[in-house]
Amino acid sequence: MRKKIVVLFAFLIFFGVRGEIQAAAEFTSNVSVNYKVGEEGITTVIHNIDLVNNLTNIYATSYTLSLQGISPINPRAEESGQEIPLSATKNDDGTVVLKVDFPDPVVGKGNRHKFKIIFEDNSLAIRTGEVWEIVIPKLTNEDSFDSYFVNLEVPQSFGPVAYISPDPVQKFEVGSSRTYAFSKELISKRGVTAAFGQFQVFSFDLTYHLENPLSKTASIEVAIPPDTAFQKVFYQSISPEPQNVKIDEDGNWIAVFYLKARERVDVVAKGSVQIFSKPAERILPTVENLSVDKAETEFWQVNDPQIKGLAQKLKTPKAIYDYVVNTLTYDYDRVKPNVSRLGAKGALENPKSAICMEFTDLFIALARSAGIPAREVNGYAYTENPEIQPLSLVADVLHAWPEYWDNGRQIWVPVDPTWGNTTGGVDFFSKFDLRHFTFVIHGKDATKPFPPGSYKLGPNPQKDVFVSFGQLPEERSVKPLITIKPKPNLPLTPKKFDIEIKNTGPVAIYDQNVEILLDDSTLETKNIAALPSSGNYKFAVTLPFFGITSNIPNEIKVLVAGQSVKAPTFLVSDIIVHIVLVLLAMSALTFLIYFSVIRKKKNKKKSS
Repeated sequence: MRKKIVVLFAFLIFFGVRGEIQAAAEFTSNVSVNYKVGEEGITTVIHNIDLVNNLTNIYATSYTLSLQGISPINPRAEESGQEIPLSATKNDDGTVVLKVDFPDPVVGKGNRHKFKIIFEDNSLAIRTGEVWEIVIPKLTNEDSFDSYFVNLEVPQSFGPVAYISPDPVQKFEVGSSRTYAFSKELISKRGVTAAFGQFQVFSFDLTYHLENPLSKTASIEVAIPPDTAFQKVFYQSISPEPQNVKIDEDGNWIAVFYLKARERVDVVAKGSVQIFSKPAERILPTVENLSVDKAETEFWQVNDPQIKGLAQKLKTPKAIYDYVVNTLTYDYDRVKPNVSRLGAKGALENPKSAICMEFTDLFIALARSAGIPAREVNGYAYTENPEIQPLSLVADVLHAWPEYWDNGRQIWVPVDPTWGNTTGGVDFFSKFDLRHFTFVIHGKDATKPFPPGSYKLGPNPQKDVFVSFGQLPEERSVKPLITIKPKPNLPLTPKKFDIEIKNTGPVAIYDQNVEILLDDSTLETKNIAALPSSGNYKFAVTLPFFGITSNIPNEIKVLVAGQSVKAPTFLVSDIIVHIVLVLLAMSALTFLIYFSVIRKKKNKKKSS
């Protein structure tokens, strides 16, 4: 008597695919899943299943696929080109169960059911701003499948790959689409995360409430969003305009304002930021900077025995990241303004009470203790997490994540162990998304400079940080404003000029040579490594001595970034003045000598 077995329960859960096979030895299961993303983001999911009998007296009567966290649209099943019965039910926990009933038994060793389960989904591919982001669930219990392959097919119109993790085993283009293939081994580790598009753009509107409590004019410094290897900032306006914007050791942009005695000022910075998936060349840190980024601070207890022991065991950034993700638990109840910071040691002592600060602090302390330069980034991170998002809409609750220095690639690499923990294991180490917007960097100091949203006045502070998806501004050109001023000089001393280059454009100036010419001859060249928007670069130039017979230049000219300004040298008039002064001096000297001689003669006559 032949046995009938209801077999092959495959469970698809949010961020995970789990397959379980009853009497697995009786069947060979080969699965290929195709995720085809449409132009509007609707994904057609096709499970191609090949179920082969391994015994003569056992066959399958049905196949069940359970989907948790996904609501399939228009589910159906096909075998041999014909639609076969499929029923869909929803459990109390939200799980959707798709059950395929095979109308005809397939009996005999080596015989098979080759069928498809097809449905649409509108949540696997999401457009955020300028970028399409796609998440394919990971496969767990992979031993249940003899083979398992995944193909991700996306339209060419989505743009180039911003990132894709893990690397596909194969990729190819057909017509207007691109396909990326992944093996069972890759899918079982962490699924697939991918983004398509050139870059992401956020618009920002930040307010800083400043006050000078002193009885005299004082300078107040605030941190404004900087350029980094992964972001480029375009400033529409900073009002009132700062006296200067300088760059500190960590790469922060520090805006300097002068406030009168007891004066209060609201500074508003508006602009856009362009987020990239691949790093750009920026200013490299010095050896001294990297040494500072391995030091101990109040919250990064590098020399604590427990932290030192863990660091010696873990050693690498990846091992440290995995340890932090798997050790700490995110505590949503602590997500509130002005929450106390536990630090790395406190995170280890309270592993179930962590928020982004603790995930970040523990990573940094372990990395630094292992001899790896690490630092904190504080800023904005876009999320659809319903437990965090509402608070960010009414209060300035920012996000923190760490960076470590990769000496081989010569870049600061951002990672996010917090999101690695809260997204169910999505990889935020080997790839980074386009949702993180840096406000400030903490390396030398664990708390300063303070990020936007921290500059409050009064008992009822309002929300001061507004970030939304945006577009690049039309005006993106560099605009240096050059000023040349002659310095007062004493007669017969070298002529000097004060030169100031003010960046009045929306973007920073990088690696620009400043050429100083006298008429058409180069006097000297200087280099601006970096000059933020609203920043200024000042230096003095001393002109060489020109004699009467020299070719005296009439103009001094300064060229930078395609802009040039010239000013008269006044050398001719100066030389004339110098000649007149020399003649007067010589005349005076001659007169003195003459009268001295006359006086001596008179004295000689008297004595005789």
